[in-house]
Amino acid sequence: MTFFNIFSNKKIKENKKTIIADNRERNSLVISELVKLNHEVQFEQLEIADYLVNNIAIERKTKSDLASSIIDKRIFNQLENMKKYENHLLIIEDDNLISNINENAIKGFMLSTVLKYKIPIIYSNNSKDTAKYISILANKKEKEPSIRQSRNFLSKEQQVQFILEGFPKIGPIKSKELIKEFKNLKNIANASKEDLEKILGKQAQEIYNLINQEFEP
Repeated sequence: MTFFNIFSNKKIKENKKTIIADNRERNSLVISELVKLNHEVQFEQLEIADYLVNNIAIERKTKSDLASSIIDKRIFNQLENMKKYENHLLIIEDDNLISNINENAIKGFMLSTVLKYKIPIIYSNNSKDTAKYISILANKKEKEPSIRQSRNFLSKEQQVQFILEGFPKIGPIKSKELIKEFKNLKNIANASKEDLEKILGKQAQEIYNLINQEFEP
């Protein structure tokens, strides 16, 4: 589904990542702010959180809604469910309404959220501010994880990737490109500097010198 910015009458930019929002957020001002920021918003019936962005679960609570959810204790089930996602956070938005709960109770809840549930909290000034946080997360580029963080290899190719990531400034992306181009370690070791430059650019000289370095016995 493609949304149009009613304020500019321009179509959403294609390079923006889709933000998934719970159906209950349809009338939220956050949605209109996200549209202003040229994001495409897809509505679903989410069982966990209010927004999903880059596989990050985001629960959004206005200050007044937070107070009522603390009283009826539903927030604690929501926090527990959010932990099913590896990445999660709680955004508390100040709606300038007087809450029916003691301020110290809210502060105590926030401490419990961070210490007990291990869920980060972001304090937002308003719906526009909340939308900016979500927009930044949506535009954030995900880094390719390094295979050297784990020794539980699933394939021979991953073992080769592990070796290649041991070279200076060669990460998972370059390692995979080298494997795709040269097929095996022997071909990489025998490659000319010019061939390595196709993948490694200026870095090829350093890697070529390292591979061909001779050491005194």
